[in-house]
Amino acid sequence: MTAPALQLPGPLVTAAWLAEHLGDERLVVVDASVLGVETPAGFSWLSGLDDYLTDGHVPGAVFAELLEEFSDTAGRFTFTRPDLERLEQAARAVGIDDSATVVVYDTAIGHWAARLWWLLSSAGFARVAVLDGGLTAWRAAGGPLETGFQEPRAAGVITLAPIEGYWADTDEVWRIVEGESEAALVCALPPSDFSGETGRRARRGHIPRSVNVPVGSVVDRDSRTQLHGPALTERLAPATASGAARVVVYCGAGIAAAGTGFALRRAGHTDVAVYDGSLEEWTADPEAPLVTLES
Repeated sequence: MTAPALQLPGPLVTAAWLAEHLGDERLVVVDASVLGVETPAGFSWLSGLDDYLTDGHVPGAVFAELLEEFSDTAGRFTFTRPDLERLEQAARAVGIDDSATVVVYDTAIGHWAARLWWLLSSAGFARVAVLDGGLTAWRAAGGPLETGFQEPRAAGVITLAPIEGYWADTDEVWRIVEGESEAALVCALPPSDFSGETGRRARRGHIPRSVNVPVGSVVDRDSRTQLHGPALTERLAPATASGAARVVVYCGAGIAAAGTGFALRRAGHTDVAVYDGSLEEWTADPEAPLVTLES
């Protein structure tokens, strides 16, 4: 008889919950860390694999390569979401199948984990959660660490099918900008990027009609755990003030947007989408407007 699936308490699990269930053969723990690195040539993304191997990871956790395996490397923009076939291959390669329950974490503030949660959830994979506070919370709780490579478990069939509403494209964003859609448009970048004061893009600023809910504002920066209750409601207020049922979140390349979008869905907002191309795609069009301090 097939064992019943391991059920999650919600889209977010605590370090205590993970410690209680660690070692369960139905559980796949995934480290989805990516690092941002400043180099003489400029800013770039770097796989978190080396840190996973040498600095340590949750025991039994496998590593998911968001830079390549869980992105479409042939896409025009960084972290372009993969099609279902590529997502299926990437998921099975780290041991995820229909029998699995997945907990994802990262070494940052949870937005990389949220990105993998978003990819899987949008493809109809329901038993996936983010570890609240990531590796920081795991360490703080006294959780043990392992170093070296963890071989993924052999994966069986995984059944994926797209769920409507999780993704927005440029056409939808244009409709919001032109007032043809009542959806709220939310930028998940830091305030200085939103205003155009600083930023890593050649064209700085934000898309017209946007409000700012930085991904860093929906977590406690010391513990890196997610905000809840009134504190979260307050931080999300700019995104919900219009009363629009649909919320479209963007950032530079669709990662911070997943973090803010995840917070909105945790707070009960069911029609939330990530603009996958985000500002990389928007600013590729020289006619696409941006609002800055000088505008």
